Amino acid sequence: MSYTVKIKEEISEIKNTRSELIAELSGYFRNNGNVSKDYITTTTENKFIVDRIVESIKNIYNIEPNVEIIENLNFSKNDLYQIKVKINDNIFLQDLGIVDKENNYIDTVPNYIVGGNEEIRGYLRGVFLSTGSINDPKKSRYHMELLVQNSSEAVFIQKLLNLFDLNAKILNREKGFMIYIKEAEKISDFIKILGANKAVLYFEDVRIYRDQKNKTNRLNNCEQANIDKVIQTAASQLEQIQIIEDNDGTMLLDDKTKEALDYRKKYPEASLKELAEIISLETNKSITKSGLNHRMRKIKELAENLEKLANNNKE
Repeated sequence: MSYTVKIKEEISEIKNTRSELIAELSGYFRNNGNVSKDYITTTTENKFIVDRIVESIKNIYNIEPNVEIIENLNFSKNDLYQIKVKINDNIFLQDLGIVDKENNYIDTVPNYIVGGNEEIRGYLRGVFLSTGSINDPKKSRYHMELLVQNSSEAVFIQKLLNLFDLNAKILNREKGFMIYIKEAEKISDFIKILGANKAVLYFEDVRIYRDQKNKTNRLNNCEQANIDKVIQTAASQLEQIQIIEDNDGTMLLDDKTKEALDYRKKYPEASLKELAEIISLETNKSITKSGLNHRMRKIKELAENLEKLANNNKE
C-alpha cells in the first residue's frame, strides 16, 4: 500500500459533522465527478473511499448510491469502483455547491460550503481523496500535489491551502492544473490539516532522520575537506623546506623558524594547530597556531626567493 493510499484510508475513518462532510463531498465531486442528466458519477480504486462516500450520502441525503466494479483502463491490477448518485432534480448538486439554482456550473464553490476552518479542512480532504498524492518521504523527494481540471478551482484550492501558510503553487499541466507543495515542513502541516495523525508521525520520523543524515553527510564532507586542506598545506610546506635544504638556505633562517622547520619534517601530517601544540609541549615554550603560521610564511618566502635565484642562475 502506497503512502498516499495510507493517508487516504486514515482520513476516510475520521468522524465529521454534517457541514464538514458536505464540504468533503463537495471537494470530492467537484474534482472527480461527471454529471449527466440524472446522475453524477465518480470512480476510485479505493474501497474505503467508496464506503466513505456512500455512507455520507446515505446519512445526509437519504440517497442510496449505486456502486459497480468496472474495467480499469489504467492498466492497474486494482478494481475500479464506479459510484452513481441520482441527483434528484439537481438538489444534491446545488447543495454541494456544484451548480446554481439554474443548474449552471459554479466555477468557485460558494462561501457557505467553506464557512469555517473545519469546513475548509473538510473540503481539502475531499479534494485530496479525489485527486491528491504525496510522495513517500523515505523513497523520494518531498512532494504533494492535487491535480484539477478547472483553473478557477485550482486558484481557489491554492488560496485555501495558503490560508494555512502552506506556500502552495500552481503549474499548468497538459491534463489540467497541478497545485503542489515542495517544502517538507509544509507538507507535514498539510497532512495535519487533513487529520491523518499517524501519517504525520511517519512523515516526521522520516524527515528528522533524513535531515540528521544530511547534516552528518555535510559534516563528514566538511571534515574531509579540512583533512585534504591540512594534507595539501603540509605537503606544500615540505616542498618549500626541500627547496631551502637543496640550496643550503637553512642558515638564513632564525632559530625559531629553524625549529618550526625541524618540527614540520618530524610531524609531516600534523595540522598547524596540532604542530603548535606539539612544539609547545616538547619545548616548554608556548607557541600559538598564528605564531607558527608566521614562521611558516618565512619558510615560504625564503624558498620562493631561493627558487627564483636558482632559476636566474640557470639562465
